Amino acid sequence: MTRVETIKLHSLKIDAHFDLLMDVSFQREKGRTKVIETDYWPRFIEGGVDAIIASVFLDSRFLPEMALRKALNQVSCLYEEAGESPDKLVICRNSEEMVAAKKQGKIGFLLSLEGAEPIGEDLTLLRVFFELGVRNLGLVWSRRNAVGDGSHFGPICEGKKGGITPFGVELIEEAQKLGMTIDVSHLNDEGFWDVMEISKKPFIASHSNARKLSPTLRNLTDEQIKAIASRGGVIGVNAVSTIVAEKDEDSHLEQLLHHIDHMVKLVGIDYVGIGLDLCNDFYKYISPEDLAKMPRKAFDVVDGHQNFMKVIEGLISRGYSDEDIEKIEGGNFLRIFT
Repeated sequence: MTRVETIKLHSLKIDAHFDLLMDVSFQREKGRTKVIETDYWPRFIEGGVDAIIASVFLDSRFLPEMALRKALNQVSCLYEEAGESPDKLVICRNSEEMVAAKKQGKIGFLLSLEGAEPIGEDLTLLRVFFELGVRNLGLVWSRRNAVGDGSHFGPICEGKKGGITPFGVELIEEAQKLGMTIDVSHLNDEGFWDVMEISKKPFIASHSNARKLSPTLRNLTDEQIKAIASRGGVIGVNAVSTIVAEKDEDSHLEQLLHHIDHMVKLVGIDYVGIGLDLCNDFYKYISPEDLAKMPRKAFDVVDGHQNFMKVIEGLISRGYSDEDIEKIEGGNFLRIFT
């Protein structure tokens, strides 16, 4: 058995961010069942992926009126899928259940909100999502909500930026009391530093890269990377081309590995993970007209979860030990969700 095969078989591998549920809900609305088993499970197995942080992402056209309904629909769809494929899929609420899922030969899913829009300004709804299994709370997507302002992908015309709102402070404090992990990916710089002051526990950036290597505001400065590490948090590297590099020709797997190297050298091996944020599957929901308007169409530098082990092969080629790789591919996030 090769070194790659040993790692694939024995160590737990986590993708800390995947907008899976949006696609599943749309497909189920068309009458399909077992969407994950049919479309995604074979890729997870081929790539050795053991656990997915499944985000609830809402397209802006549903906001604000349909935010809660659409979010609950996506959560319900995951429960339906797990019920239809009980031998392959299981919903997890902590790291112990993720480990148990791997031992049972199942893919574990931990629920996440990508933006607090479904909660609106009703703090009581946070408990509802917690009871449904949501354990990761992304405060914002790249837009403004009742919690704070998102970081845009490029320069836009906007008014004065804001940090975390008074409601956002309450939300963060209550989420951490419940046992939810705060996720700052997509949050603007002003909000990030507010979270540093408000948060009492480790927080994460589930799918962000290093701004020093790719200068989009969606990425983290070295100071922010150090701040997350100082709290015991984790950063998941993002495989979307526009986050990986400033130009398409520079967006490739090697550049993604450069981001890992940069963070590891900056703060150490215990604070870096993988949050691929794969997007290629979702272009089918964007009209040709809207695609034509995009100044730069993003693509995945890791071509699907079936190629997850290429990241591991890259880490091996760069001299990372098995122990270090186990931390990056899942162990560090496993610690967070304990």
